[in-house]
Amino acid sequence: MAAKPSAGGGTKGPTKLGIDVSYPQCGKTLPADHAFAIVGVNNGLANNTNPCFAEQYAWALQSTGITGQPKAAVYVNTANPGLAASVWPQSNVLADGTTVSNPYGECTGAEGAACAYVYGWTRAKEDATIRNVPTPESQKWWLDVETTNSWSDTDFVANAASLEGMTAYFKSIGAQVGVYSTGYQWNTIVGNLDPTSNLNGLDSWLAGALTQRGAEANCADPALTPTSKVTMTQFVSKGLDYNVSCI
Repeated sequence: MAAKPSAGGGTKGPTKLGIDVSYPQCGKTLPADHAFAIVGVNNGLANNTNPCFAEQYAWALQSTGITGQPKAAVYVNTANPGLAASVWPQSNVLADGTTVSNPYGECTGAEGAACAYVYGWTRAKEDATIRNVPTPESQKWWLDVETTNSWSDTDFVANAASLEGMTAYFKSIGAQVGVYSTGYQWNTIVGNLDPTSNLNGLDSWLAGALTQRGAEANCADPALTPTSKVTMTQFVSKGLDYNVSCI
């Protein structure tokens, strides 16, 4: 069998490319020569589960692991739907009695940063505890930030607060966190972050390239948050999302 080209461009040898998959790939045969993989935890929305997560994660663990990326990582959908949410928080106290330490003050059920923070924190806790993710504390959790999900059109602070709540939960269990988006989508949803935001410094995974060469070039693009670095970029080929490791 002919050797695959590496992500370095033309050199024969094991592929250095990663692949990300989720519910759209349920039941499909996936490549067997991936260097690393990122598996979606959700089924397109922040409050549901990818029905194929277990089998896809098992596939991810078969990665060759020849880059600086984890052999297997996960990503989660994110949102700030406000009162349109199927379940929107009414206070800083969750249904199980957990009290969320909220930097935006007391959530009273209204739209805004305080309740958005609790919303994000709650979605992250669900992702880590009820969606069958193994050893959640040892995972690299990528926050998928896209305009196709529900966000406030005007309250960037609340949008950021939802992501900050998710980040705070994942960090509270000792997990690593990164953010996935394009520069345009990130700026449309979040805008300029407060200097104290816990999103500052998180690794960036940049989408938007049309080719492998373009994804490689995007490793030099600006990161999504201040004091962050781009560690991974994405391009689409033959219906699959491929990823270049920038580290």
